[in-house]
Amino acid sequence: MTGNGRALPGSDEFAQLASPYRGELLAHCYRMLGSVHDAEDQVQETLLRAWRSYGDFEGRSSMRTWLHRIATNTCLRALETRSRRPLPSGLGESSDNPDGPVPVPILDVPWLQPFPDAAIGRVADDPAAVVTARSSTRLALIAALQYLPPRQRAVLILRDVLGWHAAEVADLLGTSTVAANSALQRARAQIATLAPAEDDIAEPADPKVRDLLARYAAAFETADVAGLTELLRADAVIEMPPMAIWFAGRDRVTRFLARRVLVRPGDFALTPVLANGQPSFAAYQRGEDGGYHAHAIQVLEFRGGRISRIVSFNDGGLFPAFGLPVDAPDQLAMAPRHGG
Repeated sequence: MTGNGRALPGSDEFAQLASPYRGELLAHCYRMLGSVHDAEDQVQETLLRAWRSYGDFEGRSSMRTWLHRIATNTCLRALETRSRRPLPSGLGESSDNPDGPVPVPILDVPWLQPFPDAAIGRVADDPAAVVTARSSTRLALIAALQYLPPRQRAVLILRDVLGWHAAEVADLLGTSTVAANSALQRARAQIATLAPAEDDIAEPADPKVRDLLARYAAAFETADVAGLTELLRADAVIEMPPMAIWFAGRDRVTRFLARRVLVRPGDFALTPVLANGQPSFAAYQRGEDGGYHAHAIQVLEFRGGRISRIVSFNDGGLFPAFGLPVDAPDQLAMAPRHGG
């Protein structure tokens, strides 16, 4: 029994109560932390803390709100000992030498990670909430959130994503409503500068986008640099964490790809995924054994009907989070590759 006379539920019983909220808790922790792996850890910690303190839950708020309170505090504690997670473009100027030596991966930087849309699932049985959850995990926004102090980050997410009232946020953070509102205004101003609202967000299901994605995959798999060039905006950007180097401008992007990546047809096999509410691919690379192995999650941005940014997270360890094997399935590995 607990302090209020309520029996502590078994772990299976509690898991059943909490499971409808797991996907949105994972998205919430990802927004706070910028890492799907760290988010998984904090969701586990949240659910453990919630189970242990379930007897103190008096129902004065919904279980959803109660779980998000615990998750927010858990993330804030985690952020006390962690630095922000950047993208390469957040660390310095773009390179002007796409013909230079092969960039060296920087493995001691805690890089920003992509987030699998499928992990959100059904948000409290509300399809509209799924749309909101995905739009609020867009990569530019997550990267911008990393520049906010943790408590400002929490205020912005709780108010503008979860729709909490100022008094609820103030209560959670142990501050006044005035202070919470002030923190929100500062956070909104900084985010507006770092990640301006997009007026032509590309939806992966749009037929025009699907056509562009098919052409992109074909060009990448066949090492067709000219075909890929046709799909890029003049101001296109490519980033490739864990390499700190990045390139801006279609000419530099395609010169780098031609020299260092798309060297031989058949070296890559791409399969569509959904990451950060954006059109994306999982890229498998052909190894010396002839098989295709996990290489990168590529998240694409579109503006004006063309690709404006490619963020290639070159980390095969991300594939399990997307429900993907580290070795390409036979049907993908055996698909025809021009010149492969």
